[in-house]
Amino acid sequence: MSAVLPQRTASPLVDLAEVAFENTFVRELPGDPAPSNTRRQVLNASYTLVTPTPVRSPRLHAWSNALGEQLGLARPSGLATDVLAGNRVLPGMEPYAARYGGHQFGHWAGQLGDGRAITLAELIARDGSRQELQLKGAGLTPYSRTADGRAVLRSSLREYLCSEAMHFLGVPTTRALSLVGTGEQVIRDMFYDGNPEPEPGAVVCRVAPSFARFGNFQIHTAKEEPEILKQLADYVLRRHFPELGSYKEWYHEVCRRTAVLMSDWMRIGFVHGVMNTDNMSILGLTIDYGPYGWLEGYDPMWTPNTTDAEGRRYCYGNQPQIGLWNLARLAEALLPIVPKAELEEGLKLYGNTYRERFSKALAQKLGIASIETGDEELVTGMFGVLNAVETDFTLFFRGLASVEDSADDVRLVAPLLRAFYAEPDAAHIARVAAWLRKYLARAGSPAAVRAPRMNGVNPKYVPRNYLAQQAIDALTQGDASVLERLMKVLERPYDEQPENDGLAERRPEWARHKAGCSALSCSS
Repeated sequence: MSAVLPQRTASPLVDLAEVAFENTFVRELPGDPAPSNTRRQVLNASYTLVTPTPVRSPRLHAWSNALGEQLGLARPSGLATDVLAGNRVLPGMEPYAARYGGHQFGHWAGQLGDGRAITLAELIARDGSRQELQLKGAGLTPYSRTADGRAVLRSSLREYLCSEAMHFLGVPTTRALSLVGTGEQVIRDMFYDGNPEPEPGAVVCRVAPSFARFGNFQIHTAKEEPEILKQLADYVLRRHFPELGSYKEWYHEVCRRTAVLMSDWMRIGFVHGVMNTDNMSILGLTIDYGPYGWLEGYDPMWTPNTTDAEGRRYCYGNQPQIGLWNLARLAEALLPIVPKAELEEGLKLYGNTYRERFSKALAQKLGIASIETGDEELVTGMFGVLNAVETDFTLFFRGLASVEDSADDVRLVAPLLRAFYAEPDAAHIARVAAWLRKYLARAGSPAAVRAPRMNGVNPKYVPRNYLAQQAIDALTQGDASVLERLMKVLERPYDEQPENDGLAERRPEWARHKAGCSALSCSS
């Protein structure tokens, strides 16, 4: 008879002020020798030490209990709120802004860097992982260029909301721990139409094992700093890919993770909106939530970014190809330390991995074992049906799980009616019904069998832009309950939650052209 082992209990939650912080990025990489926090070009450094700029009246708007528990942190006190607003730096913290460059909309933009993000320190989470705490909207850094280093409430809430929602959807992502109002106004030209207006400011605390991006490597190669490039690669390999033994294996793993990420975005209908190389995580995480959006009416050419409205470079359908393009730019930056042939192998691995992962994801969404050679007509027909009339991407797949065979077209299509943005005519009903009969023949199982599997991969609840805007409007008036309810629901995106059906509706008509509810600008 085996011995009974003592039950392991989690360590109690502690106040942020009680944490023993670490700073490996600062200690192991070269810093900017200039001490001044002034906008300038920085050379021969991976970061600049900076101190957050205090705000007038910090107030905690939101706190992620799930992430707090993972980190071992209790809901913040007054002192901890000051830290999360940038008003206080705790002993052991060495705040810094990272230096990086990047390609923006396909063009090299030179030095970019953390213009309003300041990493406070690293801590060891309850699971033993190392996590960085980073404030976004915490004030000026040498990389702020012409900006003020601040962030407005609307963009900060959107990042807080979507970071946590993506985590519960099962998508690799940076996280968000807190949302703190600053008590100050920030001037922004929301529509880029020459009419800037004051908006309430906020600071969001982002959390990730690392915020390193493709651009961190690009800047060192662009500025001919090969030794620092190697130091950075060695640091990332040592700290975040310890199981790998070479630069080749590391680059291949970055390609693989990026392919997995693109597949996840595509399977849930997420559109990032600004896939510049400085917004691509070296860990394969979703990073930098700006003018993102969720496919509502299915349209592979849709972009949520008004800045991208003309070229549609970063539209939904282009995301896998842009992922490859960005990896190629990273490969160019790594040429001083990785042979070209090994980098080319990584790019091929990306393509193969994406095709394999997305095919598997699509099969799961359809409730079948795999996409076979003879399924091309079925898949093409499905996308044709989605594209024929305005059809909500999320609701279509959620409803598909409930479809039962019927000789009556209207009855057959009934579970999908919630997905149509306009009353479908008889011709479209007939087209959908014809496709559904082919689909049901291929699926080969009744709804009672299919539904549990399909509902486990097809979310019912996603953070639609109009829902985020409702939370923003309410919080601007001092009401946090709308955000709190939405966050609670999004922690269980695949569950039915019938009492919250109102948060699973297609975008209402009033939101079609309302600011913040469909397309957004980069202004934040």
